Amino acid sequence: MTTPSIQRPTTTAFFIQAAISFGISLAAVAYGIVKLPLGTWERAFLALGLVFVVTSSFTLAKCVRDRQEVEEMTNRVDKARIDKLLIEQDVFKPGNV
Repeated sequence: MTTPSIQRPTTTAFFIQAAISFGISLAAVAYGIVKLPLGTWERAFLALGLVFVVTSSFTLAKCVRDRQEVEEMTNRVDKARIDKLLIEQDVFKPGNV
């Protein structure tokens, strides 16, 4: 007998809050880069750094999610193997002591 795992789905409110906070933080940093008293090359360097940070944060989030999914799948396979062994084991069979 297997016990289904309890999965807590992300609520819509949490997703919207995360998206809005990401947008506000991205806009604030972009606004700060625009308003700094710098030349064009320095602004371009900071903007490129901002783009790199944003893309790498998405990549990191994807890697963390993928690793979690792999661990969850591995746990399910291991649990299925253990359940199969327990079902096949007959406790009342003579000779099993």
